[in-house]
Amino acid sequence: MAVRSTAAPPTPWSRNLAEPKIHESTFVHPFSNIIGDVYVGANVIIAPGTSIRADEGTPFYIGESTNIQDGVVIHGLEQGRVIGDDQNKYSVWIGENASITHMALIHGPAYVGENSFIGFRSTVFNARVGAGCIVMMHALIQDVEIPAGKYVPSGSIITNQQQADRLPDVQDQDEEFAHHVVGINQALRTGYRCAADSKCIAPIRDENAKSYTGNGITVLELERSSQVSSNSLGAETIEQVRYLLNQGYKIGTEHVDQRRFRTGSWTSCQPIEPRSMGDAIAALESCLREHSGEYVRLFGIDNGRRRVLETIIQRPDGVVNATAASFKAPASKNGNGSYRSYNNDNGHSSTSGALSTETVDQIRQLLAGGYKVGTEHVDERRFRTGSWQTCEPITSNSTKEVISALEECINNHPGEYVRLIGIDSKAKRRVLESIIQRPNGQVASSSSQKKSFTSTSSSTTKATATNTHLSSEVIDQLRGLLAGGYKISAEHVDQRRFRTGSWSSCGQIEARSDREAIAALEAYLGEYQGEYVRLIGIDPKAKRRVLETIIQRP
Repeated sequence: MAVRSTAAPPTPWSRNLAEPKIHESTFVHPFSNIIGDVYVGANVIIAPGTSIRADEGTPFYIGESTNIQDGVVIHGLEQGRVIGDDQNKYSVWIGENASITHMALIHGPAYVGENSFIGFRSTVFNARVGAGCIVMMHALIQDVEIPAGKYVPSGSIITNQQQADRLPDVQDQDEEFAHHVVGINQALRTGYRCAADSKCIAPIRDENAKSYTGNGITVLELERSSQVSSNSLGAETIEQVRYLLNQGYKIGTEHVDQRRFRTGSWTSCQPIEPRSMGDAIAALESCLREHSGEYVRLFGIDNGRRRVLETIIQRPDGVVNATAASFKAPASKNGNGSYRSYNNDNGHSSTSGALSTETVDQIRQLLAGGYKVGTEHVDERRFRTGSWQTCEPITSNSTKEVISALEECINNHPGEYVRLIGIDSKAKRRVLESIIQRPNGQVASSSSQKKSFTSTSSSTTKATATNTHLSSEVIDQLRGLLAGGYKISAEHVDQRRFRTGSWSSCGQIEARSDREAIAALEAYLGEYQGEYVRLIGIDPKAKRRVLETIIQRP
């Protein structure tokens, strides 16, 4: 395959005309450009539309089994170098098993450690990102060193070392996700190399021409079918089954009726023990026929008995979910043994007409952190005494199903307060209480703030700039944090800096009682009138934030 790589041009700072050195096992798409002194290690995949240009800052190093995805730009300033793992100087060093995902920018001097993940459209400039870090989408890392094993939330702007040092640690589910991305791209690298080799691809084309189902329907016939009924499979589902079997996964299916769908009470279909692709397809069609008018979902099971690629393939109206995104966004295990899906839309895979964006983000973050979600309601009279009542228990770990359950609670209790609860099931304590509906029917409004992706999110409770007294909801949150043994602090930001998330600390609050903490917070409200002020809850043992809630707005 032709690879578009060229020597560096002669310039005032370099006339060495260095050329890229690319390992023979690496796949470089012909629509990519590699220029100058770039070393590319073994088993790397470089996707279409990338620009790796060592014509100013030089040299570059890309480690073994790393994936450089579509639209990535790697460049460097003429001045400035980083020390690579081999103790030599580089303009850009990217370690082994790293994932530089779609549209990311790595601009030297820059170091990205091994096993790290740089999310969509994120930028690393004049910075070091330690080994095993996870940088999510639309983040800026500049002029800092991120310690190894840290998690950078989507939308973060990390431009001073204090911000970098207080980042949370990567969780197990995040590591599994990063490793999964590397594995997927290794499979893609092998596939692309095979597609360019006539000896490799010919047997696969012959296999695809055969019948995959017990009733003689071929894949081509299925793809040409303009209508997919509830007891037949779409081409995307067949491709997903093929992928799972080729990767050595077992196949599982579950079904649930519309009533139980809200609570996530899925029931297994007959176990599938396929000896061939045809057996697996026939078993899936049997489950669809047997449970017509219900939801049916497909998933793979790895050797550790964990689920991957969980996808709904039938709905009660007979519609099959045949979106390619369901197949391309494999699931990852979260802290409580359930699975969350990493999609290519910055995680916003579920939306709600009734709930605000803030509340939906809170739900996602709670589930991603392995917490359980609950809801409570209370009328205006009992609200003063704190006599909350529980809505229907939520057992599901699906964002969409949890949102549906919350909306049902809101619909069942109009004219009342409704609040969202985050529960740490291991410690048997609450990590979040956030009111999402008030008696006037108002649902908590979304904020334009770019939130940190911490284990809990901002609440919608607030105080006005003209009132330096805390609301009852904030006082309840404050008491809950102190009762849980958490530390309290506060931060403030003016309207201009609010858009960039550049909060400044008001100072640590050393309170021996609720009254002292309330007084300190109210003093901050008075001191920073006309600004945003937020309350911070800190777990002193884990050294991470458990709550960020805005208590005053301009």
